[in-house]
Amino acid sequence: MEIRIGITNTGRELSFETASSADEVRSQVSSALEQNTAHLSFSDVKGNSYLVPTANLAYIELGTEESRRVGFFA
Repeated sequence: MEIRIGITNTGRELSFETASSADEVRSQVSSALEQNTAHLSFSDVKGNSYLVPTANLAYIELGTEESRRVGFFA
């Protein structure tokens, strides 16, 4: 699933693919915001880790969990 994270006062967004489901990411973000946690931690499918400050979150866009289709369809 693709995640896009917008951070305030930053011109670019953070975008990466993760193996987590949308519900897992949604609950992780919700609990971090409710508990006033300083940072969110994410990891992508390549093993990279990302720390995102919760105070500067502008938005989090969760992509679809379907795999991309390749080829031609009739």
